[in-house]
Amino acid sequence: MEEAITSSQIEGAATTRVVAKEMLRSGRQPRNIGEQMIKNNYLAMQRIRLLTDRPLTVDTIFELHRVLTEGTLEISDGAGRLRRADERIVVEDAFGEVLHEPPVAGLLSDRLNALCAFANGETPSRFIHPVVRATVLHFWLAYDHPFVDGNGRCARALFYWSMLRSGYWLCEFISISQLIRAAQVEYGRAFLYTETDDNDLTYFILYHLDLIRRGIDNLQSYIKRKMSDVREAERLVRDNDSLNHRQIALLSHALRHPDAAYTITSHQTSNNTVYQTARSDLLKLVELGFLQSSKRRKTFQFFPVSDLEARMRPKQSKA
Repeated sequence: MEEAITSSQIEGAATTRVVAKEMLRSGRQPRNIGEQMIKNNYLAMQRIRLLTDRPLTVDTIFELHRVLTEGTLEISDGAGRLRRADERIVVEDAFGEVLHEPPVAGLLSDRLNALCAFANGETPSRFIHPVVRATVLHFWLAYDHPFVDGNGRCARALFYWSMLRSGYWLCEFISISQLIRAAQVEYGRAFLYTETDDNDLTYFILYHLDLIRRGIDNLQSYIKRKMSDVREAERLVRDNDSLNHRQIALLSHALRHPDAAYTITSHQTSNNTVYQTARSDLLKLVELGFLQSSKRRKTFQFFPVSDLEARMRPKQSKA
C-alpha cells in the first residue's frame, strides 16, 4: 500500500495517505484521478507477484502499463502501447526547461526488446548482481520513456518485479517511492548526473542502493514499533488465549485509533485472508465485547468500544 500511494503521489496524485489507505482497505471505488492512480498502482503491485515466475516480455510490460494507467490518461488510447512519432514526450522541470529528451519513437520497439533480454539475464554475458540489474531496469525504462504517460510508475514497478523474481521477497515491504518523494530533487539529479556523464550509471546505482538501505532501515523500525504494539495488546488480553494474531493486531490498532472503523473487507485486505475468516475474526471480537457493530447501507462496520483498554485488561482474580 505504501509504495502504491507514494509512487502515485510522485506523479501528482493529490490525496492523503490516510484517505488512500482507507480506500484500499475498504474496497470503495476511487473518487478522482489521483485515487484511481493509487488503486491502479496497488493492483499492479499485486499483479507483479503473479508475474515473477515467468520471463519478462514486451507484452508483460504493456500489461503492467495498462494496469497502472487505466482511467488516468489524457490520451484515452495511450495505455499499453508505445508512444508514436507524433507524440513528442520530454522531461521538464517546474519552469518548463527540458531536462531530458528520450529516444525517438522509431527506436522504442528494439530498445524494449533489449531491455527484456537484459531483465531476463540473457545479456550481457558477464555477471551482474541482481540488485544492480533491477536498478538498471528502473533507470532504463525511465530513460526511454516509451509511453505517453506513466513511465515513472512503470519503471518502479519493473524494479520490484526484478527484485522479487531474484528472490528478494523482503523488497515487497520496502517503499522506495516513499523515500524518493521525500527528496525528489535528488531523484532527478541522479538521472541528470548519469546522462550528463556519458551515461555512467554509477550515479544512479549508488543513489538507488542508498534508497534500498534506508528502506530496509525504515522497515526494521516499523517492525519494532509493530512488535511493541502487539506485545502491549497481548499483555492486555493474555487471559484470553482464543484470539489470533490478526485480532490482536486489530485491537492494537484500535487502542491507538479509538475512532477507527473496520469492515470485513478492510480486515480481509489488511491480512490477505478470505472473506469468511475476516468475518469470523470481527464477529468474535464483537462477542467478546471489544468491538461494536452497526450497519451502514449494506455494509456492516465495526468500532472499538469506548472502554476498550479497560475491557482488555486481565481480570483480577478474587482473593
